[in-house]
Amino acid sequence: MSSALKTTAAIKQLFKFEKGFGAYLPEAYKKFYIEWQVKEPVAIHYIPEEGRYKRDEVTGEIIPIQNVPIPLKFPEEHNAHIWGGEGVVQGFKKHDKFIRRVPHFWIPVLRRSVVYSEVLDKHISVVVTNRTINMIHSNYGFDHYLLKTPACDLKSLLALGLKRLVLQEITKGCPVYTNNPIKQMEILNQYKQYLSSYTPEEIEWYGYSFDEACNKMKKILDERDKANKAPLKHLYRTKLVEKLKTAQIEAANQKIESSSSTSWIQNINPFGRKHEA
Repeated sequence: MSSALKTTAAIKQLFKFEKGFGAYLPEAYKKFYIEWQVKEPVAIHYIPEEGRYKRDEVTGEIIPIQNVPIPLKFPEEHNAHIWGGEGVVQGFKKHDKFIRRVPHFWIPVLRRSVVYSEVLDKHISVVVTNRTINMIHSNYGFDHYLLKTPACDLKSLLALGLKRLVLQEITKGCPVYTNNPIKQMEILNQYKQYLSSYTPEEIEWYGYSFDEACNKMKKILDERDKANKAPLKHLYRTKLVEKLKTAQIEAANQKIESSSSTSWIQNINPFGRKHEA
């Protein structure tokens, strides 16, 4: 893919942050989204060539090197698995030169396995690929694999959500090991180095899909509005009480005025009731 096409794809990805709830999302989430959707992942299904030019072995011609990534497809189910960066390759298969080629999909070999997280102290049953297992072994553990691998290579929402959870647990001090202070300190010393790459806000927003992030922001804005603005029923109740108080005061004043005027007329009326001796 050329640099111009990459730039166009990046612009299309970031355009969603200019409208709707996407415009309210913080920079912390935008940083994660760029790492997840815009950054180019590691080449898995092809071997990239180094350098800018190469010489053709037959003709001797100097030609530019163009490392064009193989387009990958990721079905919705992959978000519940950990494929280690692998995807579905769509192409054509031809069994014989005299037979027309037919469409074909190359799907990673999937199997269910159990991985162990030291930080969470949990065994997790998950569908993985052979590359995922190899990456876990080469990084000396599942937690190291998650924390060292960028979002564009983890890809699935399950892996990204587990990475966020692991980072949050490290930030809290690994409370699962509270009853074993020695083990707790050992785990913290082993994994706290990864916290330097993130701020607390970036950890909070890490690993959400765009729709999940918008829903999270919507809840935050709704709670903020509730805190800053009282319900209308309270406002109407206050106005009603004020009106009732005003009406009572006016009624009392009218009663006082009417009673005082009546007694004054009785005092000067010669035909009124005679005063007792």
